[in-house]
Amino acid sequence: MTADLQRFKSELTAHLDWFAERGRKVRFWWRDDDAIEPTPLLDRLLAHANQHNVDVALAVIPKNATEALAERLATERHAWVLQHGWQHKNFQRKDLREKAAELGTRRDPDELMAQLVEGKARLESLFGTKFIHAMVPPWNRIAPEISRRLPGIGIPGLSSFTWHNFPRTHQVQSHIDILKWKKQVRFIGWESARLRFDLQLTRRRNGTHEPVGILTHHLAHDEGCFEFLDEFLAIAAHHDGAEWPEVKGLFGTQ
Repeated sequence: MTADLQRFKSELTAHLDWFAERGRKVRFWWRDDDAIEPTPLLDRLLAHANQHNVDVALAVIPKNATEALAERLATERHAWVLQHGWQHKNFQRKDLREKAAELGTRRDPDELMAQLVEGKARLESLFGTKFIHAMVPPWNRIAPEISRRLPGIGIPGLSSFTWHNFPRTHQVQSHIDILKWKKQVRFIGWESARLRFDLQLTRRRNGTHEPVGILTHHLAHDEGCFEFLDEFLAIAAHHDGAEWPEVKGLFGTQ
């Protein structure tokens, strides 16, 4: 065991001990993005959820989602589906160095909302009650007008990525992305993971009850990511200072 891994485990345990000693619990939830079909990597991800008895919310791309994925998830007790835009395509201006977004400011709002309605109907048809009416914007970016219009098409839930809680009903954020995306895509490393968890857990010592959102992308995982899931869940999924609410109830949209 490396020194960085040992320090991560020790500090995570110490944080959770602090909550347990005071009769409190940190809430966690887990979101995984970009699912469209069954793969061996998805199987590995679901095995972790089942082994540790925690839910995982799969942000599924509606346009490319397959019947095979619906069949694969039908009997998975801990797998739920969120809507990941419509096609996960960037419409922003690369020549202007705009950050990637599908639900961004370059879209015609009416045309985009029609696509999202079509995506919602497709996920309802494929996944039935496993589909939670919540939007995960591709690249975690959404224009304010599109965000405001989501409840009007029957998608009250929203999940993006931020260090801060947005005071919106049915919004459940992700906070800790375990992948480093620039240059070579890979696990962020134990020291980076330690620092990110320390920040989020310290915030929750000081009052906020917002669940800590773990963000994964199974199709991009290296072995370091799966080692992280092994080590993190072995502690956080079984500690008296932690709890993992059911995703369906967490969004409160059904």
